[in-house]
Amino acid sequence: MKNKVLSMFDYFLILVIAILVTMGIMFIYSSSINSEGISVTNEYKKQIIWAAIGFVFLIIMTIYDYRRLESISPWFYLTLILVLIYTRLFGRLVNGARSWIGIGEFGIQPSEFGKVFFILYLARYLDNSRNENPIKRFLIATGIMMLPMGLILIQPDMGTASVYIPIFLFMCFVADVPLRYIIYVLSFGMLTIVFAILPVWNSEIALHPYSVISILTTPKFRIILIFTASFIASVSLILRKYFHFPRYMIWISYCFSILAFSLIGSLAFSKVLKYYQIKRLIVFMNPYKDPLGSGWNIIQSKIAIGAGGPFGQGFLNGTQSHYRFLPQQSTDFIFSILSEEFGFFGGCIVFLLYFAIFIRILMIIRHCPNRYGTYIASGVFGMITFHFFINTGMVMGIMPITGIPLLFLSYGGSSLLTVMTCMGLLMSINYRKKDLY
Repeated sequence: MKNKVLSMFDYFLILVIAILVTMGIMFIYSSSINSEGISVTNEYKKQIIWAAIGFVFLIIMTIYDYRRLESISPWFYLTLILVLIYTRLFGRLVNGARSWIGIGEFGIQPSEFGKVFFILYLARYLDNSRNENPIKRFLIATGIMMLPMGLILIQPDMGTASVYIPIFLFMCFVADVPLRYIIYVLSFGMLTIVFAILPVWNSEIALHPYSVISILTTPKFRIILIFTASFIASVSLILRKYFHFPRYMIWISYCFSILAFSLIGSLAFSKVLKYYQIKRLIVFMNPYKDPLGSGWNIIQSKIAIGAGGPFGQGFLNGTQSHYRFLPQQSTDFIFSILSEEFGFFGGCIVFLLYFAIFIRILMIIRHCPNRYGTYIASGVFGMITFHFFINTGMVMGIMPITGIPLLFLSYGGSSLLTVMTCMGLLMSINYRKKDLY
């Protein structure tokens, strides 16, 4: 029995996770040191506790047969929706978002744990609906994503909400959802963001504001454009369906409906997020437009990374963090501290460790004969990949500032427990890949 339990674990994956978590605790401790060499926070102690609990979660999820979760996943999803509603109404206000619940110093972020519940339930639906009409299947799957994502957006927490999109897209791709539907959602999301940020970009970031963009972002003109695009999309679809016009009419409807929905989405987007929040999102394009405000984080992060050089200034010898130039340095900008103290070499080590995780997950996806397990693993892959590339790109100034932590390294119990639970699910899937179904 003991040997059977020990054989369930992927020890290579555990080693990689342990190295990343240990590095995270080290640099969370470093972030707590001030210019006088005194630790001013106890975040690293809390992270050690969260890490210990996280490994317990990992062990439990590995031993537990993930297939048993399929039948109860709808209850997980329903719980997620109810908790998100409660959080929006009665949650704790932190950094302008009502996304936390808890007592005293202890708090959790339900939207983080919600990623696991979302993955489990969407995997169940995609598995059970494989013989349904592709359009119906895709629309219902999109609704499963939009409900929790919308509740998170109105907190407002755009960073966490955005993670649900790559999870959804990866799972749909692996579940053989037609590629044109996936591209539709991806195009809709990208255009929505573009239309939402255009007014702020034109007035705050562009060196020379463009009059064409000013006209395009006028509310009246947008409404006219929405009605025009909707009309063209509808007429094209009717002509193809009832009058048998050439097939390209479908593609005309496809493109103009994306345009219409994106414009509508951008209006909703601008209502949820304030002007200054959108500015913070796009200031990476030109941080020196507001060096003491929205651009401060990116500028200081790039200075810290550049100061690290090839091998860094040495552990606990970084200046940007110890002199408190880096805001949120133990969470969003933990990679900046690591790069300053361990240099380019340390950054490469982190990249290699993450790529080892990516390759292992892809191997699990490839060799899993069970569709439910395959969809879960693909959702976890989408989540971790998005977190990694967005966070590292953010601190290097090539991605928007979205408040997405670097999993395993950044301080935070909710994100650490979530990713450790996901690692346990992966090991559970990997161990049972040879079982008969």
